[in-house]
Amino acid sequence: MLHEALTEEIIYWFYQVHHKLGFGFLEKVYKNALYLELTNAGLKCETEKPINVYYNGKVVGVFYADIVVDGKVILELKAVESMCKEHEYQLINYLKACELEVGLLLNFGKKAEMKRLIYTNDRKTVS
Repeated sequence: MLHEALTEEIIYWFYQVHHKLGFGFLEKVYKNALYLELTNAGLKCETEKPINVYYNGKVVGVFYADIVVDGKVILELKAVESMCKEHEYQLINYLKACELEVGLLLNFGKKAEMKRLIYTNDRKTVS
């Protein structure tokens, strides 16, 4: 599995943060706590990393990835009661728009939820 060891470590810290903070904070609180744990573990993290979205070879917008870990995995964080399909589509679109191939959708809801999504570069048509 692509970046399996890295995603397993990220998921471990996600559950640690969820266990310590519980449910009910804003997404930013969880992002800050997860960033702290990941960087303390020696991982290189970028928050609110801007990623251009192209259409017909032209930039038509930009999105800001919650956290990018080691330049390999996009983390899309949520703090909602439960995840829905739209959250998965959002992360897939982020993966389509950049060179990264692995994303984790992490929800700090009443019950911790996570999804690992892959969209390989050979399937992408954007440049």
